[in-house]
Amino acid sequence: MRLTELEPGWIAAAVPLWPLLAFVVLGGVMLVHRAPSERTMVRWVLGALWLSLGCSVMTAASLVLHHRDVLEVEVGRWFSAGDYTFRVSLLIDRLSATMMVLTSAITLLIGRFSVNYLHREPGFARFFLLLCLFTLGMLVLVESGSIDLLFVGWELVGLTSVLLIGFFHERATPVRSGLRAFTIYRLCDMGLLVGVVLLHHFTGTAEWAEALGERAWPGEAVALGVVPATVLALCLMLGAMGKSAQLPFSSWLPRAMEGPTPSSALFYGALSVHAGVYLLLRVAPLLERAPLARGALVAVGLLTAMHATLVWRVQTDVKSSLAYGVLTQVGLLFAEVGLGLYKLALVHLVAHACLRCLQLLRAPSALREAQARRAALRAAQPPTVAVAHRVLSAGLLRRFYRLALERFALEVMHERWVLGPLLRLGQWIDKAERRWVGALSGWMPRQEQGHPEQQPEMTPAKQSSGGQSTGVM
Repeated sequence: MRLTELEPGWIAAAVPLWPLLAFVVLGGVMLVHRAPSERTMVRWVLGALWLSLGCSVMTAASLVLHHRDVLEVEVGRWFSAGDYTFRVSLLIDRLSATMMVLTSAITLLIGRFSVNYLHREPGFARFFLLLCLFTLGMLVLVESGSIDLLFVGWELVGLTSVLLIGFFHERATPVRSGLRAFTIYRLCDMGLLVGVVLLHHFTGTAEWAEALGERAWPGEAVALGVVPATVLALCLMLGAMGKSAQLPFSSWLPRAMEGPTPSSALFYGALSVHAGVYLLLRVAPLLERAPLARGALVAVGLLTAMHATLVWRVQTDVKSSLAYGVLTQVGLLFAEVGLGLYKLALVHLVAHACLRCLQLLRAPSALREAQARRAALRAAQPPTVAVAHRVLSAGLLRRFYRLALERFALEVMHERWVLGPLLRLGQWIDKAERRWVGALSGWMPRQEQGHPEQQPEMTPAKQSSGGQSTGVM
């Protein structure tokens, strides 16, 4: 149904506007002057997050009180290019209303926790500025009424994720971990970008309501043919796999724990890692017409869950253990979506996001408590609950232990088969571009190897006033 009253629509549109306002104001102050005080940052950011949460709750309550299934809000037009117009529209239904409230509540919780956790940290203002940007991106992602607007929120979430992984940029390891995550994001986002183009091509629109139908979520199957629906679903699945760290793109998630604990809880315990699951839940009517894609979702999800379960058992630090625990549950979420259990997957998503967020925030305290229990029960043997210990032979157990300890060599495979070829391709393109620009400008380097600035300098014995060599070569 179309929106006839202005009030609920503007309340829904204000949900992402509050963090945007805080980001613009605080970012402008930091750009032209200097970072505001901690008290100023906290007041602006937490105030914006409180207002965003209030608007989210009011929007969700209006759906329930007015017995609405779908609420569509046309905000306006962003830009036009020829026959294409980027429409800024919002779609509020059971799925997006649930994710709106979850996103607003958890970001507010993380913001309040970070006030004490990052007190006197040099990057205090930078963290809260990125928190505003992430909240904006995540709310735009879950409220988007079109796949075009979803892609904007998707990229904002990915950008803030990478910047917060490398938050402690004075050390090399966080920066490398952020670049690893950025590379995998870029690779998998190609699938989402192709999916955007294909949705325009197959349906003639980018609006979810027009492409997937205006029925209450999860809705009925779309009218597309099996082949177009399968191709489109597989492209969107690739984007979801990268954002949710499913096999074979799982290696970046444990490395992402290099960021501050609040950002780890927010991104990789609660919200960002579930963005891929949200995308799949949003296109549930499309998956109903793509049985091959649904089978692939079940296979990928179960393989990821098995892999993460094995690796989790041999981790030596608590954040890596929790990271692989997240992977296990997100893999099960993918399998639930592939089996058509959409409402169960949504309930599982909300429960898992809340649980993992709490676990990551309590990770230091829980570690101290576990050490205290072990010290008090030094003579007690830990219980063996793994089925593998009872079924597999000792030789196979040792092999699995070694593979799990090496995390199944996913990082080595990424560097050898993905990052290495991409780096060599980039270097070849750079050399080809330099030659092409040199040919067009009439200048060519004297030697093919190296750049002009890398050529060895001439010694005084080889120089003369005219620039000619005077010594013996």
